[in-house]
Parts: sequence; C-alpha cells; structure tokens
Amino acid sequence: MDTPAPAPASARPGRMRSRTPARGFWRLREPIPKRLRVSLMVVSVVVPLAAWVILSGTKTVDPLFLPTPTSVFRAFQRLWSSGTLQSDMSATLTRVGIGFALVVVISVPLGVAIGTFESVQALFEPMIGLLRYMPAPAFIPLLIIWLGLGESSKITLLVVGTVFFNTLMSADAAGDVPKELIDASYTLGATRWTVVRKVVVPHALPGLIDAMRVNIAATWNLVVVAELIAAQSGLGYRIVRAQRFLQTDQIFAVLIVIGVIGVAIDLSFRALRNVAAPWAR
Repeated sequence: MDTPAPAPASARPGRMRSRTPARGFWRLREPIPKRLRVSLMVVSVVVPLAAWVILSGTKTVDPLFLPTPTSVFRAFQRLWSSGTLQSDMSATLTRVGIGFALVVVISVPLGVAIGTFESVQALFEPMIGLLRYMPAPAFIPLLIIWLGLGESSKITLLVVGTVFFNTLMSADAAGDVPKELIDASYTLGATRWTVVRKVVVPHALPGLIDAMRVNIAATWNLVVVAELIAAQSGLGYRIVRAQRFLQTDQIFAVLIVIGVIGVAIDLSFRALRNVAAPWAR
C-alpha cells in the first residue's frame, strides 16, 4: 500500500496562517478602538506642538524665523484687543461666503446635468476639463484689467479657482446613481424631470455635499492669494503686512486662526451632510 504524501507545511496544524482581521493600529478599513483613536489624535497635536516648543525655547531656530508659542499668543491678544483680527476675519469670511455661494449656484446644477445627460456632458465637459488645469492666480492680471482692484476681482478669483472642480465632482456624484433606479422609476410612470428631482438629486446629495466640503477648502486657501490684490483688510492681507515688518509672531497667529476657521468650516459641512442625508453616514 502506498504511503500517503505528507501534507504541505502550510496545511499542517499549528502552521496555518491566521485569517482573523488585524487588531488595533493596522485594521484594514475597520473601526479602531475608541481609546486608540483618541490617543492617536492627541499624539498628532502634541508632537508638533512639543517640537515647536523645544526648537523655539532652546533657540535652535532664530526667534525671528520661529517665534515661541508665548510670543504668538501675545500677538494674537494684541490683534484681538485692537479689533484688527475681528475685522480681518469678517472681511475674509465675507469674500469666501459670497464666492463659494456663487460656485455652488453655478456648479451644482451644471454638474448634476453633466452627470445625468450625456448630451450636456458632451457639450460642457471638454471645455471645463481644459479650464480646470489653468491655475487661478494666473488670471489675476486679467481680472485687474477687467474688474479693477475692488471686491469683484477678488471674489471672481475665488470662483474661477473652484467652480470647475466642483462642477466635475458634482457630475461624478450624479453619475453614480444606479441605472436600475432610473429604469424602475420610469417603469412606475415617473417623468424625466421627476426622476431628476426625486431620484438623481436625493441619491447624489451626499456626494454633492462632500464635493462642496472639499472645494470650500480650496476657496479658503485661495482667499489669501485673492487678498494680495490691493486689499486693505482680510487675513491674507494681515499676513502680507506682517511679513513686510518681519512680524513672524503675527504671521503664526493669523495662520493658526486660518487653520481653526478652516476646521470649523469642514466640521460644519460634515454636520450638514449628516442632517441632509442621514442615510449616508
């Protein structure tokens, strides 16, 4: 009688690979423990802050280039107590609010149309695909010639720098609506525009809000560039003014304010998505 061949090493008891999901840090697209999440979030803030304190406190880096956290906090207090910071924040938020509102009014309906109708896609997508690769700051000379040095040129720059990206991302969100849903709606007697209003738009809503959330960050970053166009107020203007006098503590203070406001805007859009489309959490 033939002797059976020995089983492969990989198949022997005790040699089999574990197929259980990884625990802790290296979980693949799985939730991690709450304690680990909180710890990692704390580390992500504490480590850069500690490095800043050490480098500035020991004067490893010249204070002119890297001010201490204390001097930055004092600069923040001076700007706040004088009312300068509040005025700059108001000017910047107004420009971003008006600019991004125009972006949404233009890009969301156009994006939904592009993602829903192939005829509209063929008509608009080639030109939008070309324009989105043109850097918005390159339009500054033209905007000054066309619109002058007032608020209109700054707001137009924000629109130009964001509207094409938001249009294409909105089109992708609308294009992800399953064809089966549309066919089922037609079978139940819905008209074309009813399908757009009651099937395409609700299904695409989470993606539309996510697109806005991503692109308002681009608008928020671009506003600093926009405020270089002969502005007399704004957070970007305040940075440029501080740079002229080597006031790096003010620059750091304003940058931190910009970051905090940006995070608040991002969290606001997340909350809007959860409220407007709770089924997509």
